Amino acid sequence: MSPALLETGPGDAAATLLLAHGAGAPMDSDWMDGMAAALAGAGVRTLRFEFAYMAARRTGAPARPPPRAEALAGEYRAAVAAARSAGPLLIGGKSMGGRVASLVADELFAAGRIAGLVCLGYPFHPPGRPERLRTAHLATLHAPALICQGERDPFGTRADVAGYRLSPAVTPVFLPDGDHDLRPRRASGHTHAGNLAAAARHVAAFAAAQRA
Repeated sequence: MSPALLETGPGDAAATLLLAHGAGAPMDSDWMDGMAAALAGAGVRTLRFEFAYMAARRTGAPARPPPRAEALAGEYRAAVAAARSAGPLLIGGKSMGGRVASLVADELFAAGRIAGLVCLGYPFHPPGRPERLRTAHLATLHAPALICQGERDPFGTRADVAGYRLSPAVTPVFLPDGDHDLRPRRASGHTHAGNLAAAARHVAAFAAAQRA
């Protein structure tokens, strides 16, 4: 069954980003709405979808923990099959959604189905557990990938990421003083809206590079 897709942004956009949610919030959470609006402002069309466990919550089903990322790969493939884009299609997501996208990126890229991968706050490791890395596949990734990460993200800080072995296809960019939601502290002088807008500009530039 194909998932419902929530479209935001210009219909004639040069590129479309298929965007999955994080582990605990739906596709229309405040964060996802804000990010989609920022992407639209940068000229990127987004298609958002929900994994079945999250969509079930809308029917009153008990809230259950998400399945393992690997178990959601098939649902991501189904969303790609349902997505329509006049230009290049990028896949990605917030946190867990980006991780699931990263697991299917190479096969879809090799098949010519997608142009690249965008992760917004990649969960490199669980907070407080830096030894439990989720980076093995990122070391050999062939699909072009952009990771927009907060500098102080507890799932992988800027200092953490500097020590990881990542494929040359992966480009990490860091949002100033951002946490896992790219939100900076007030004293930093930066704003959440500013960081979301900056991330959207990075995504737009990345999308344009895949069209070149």
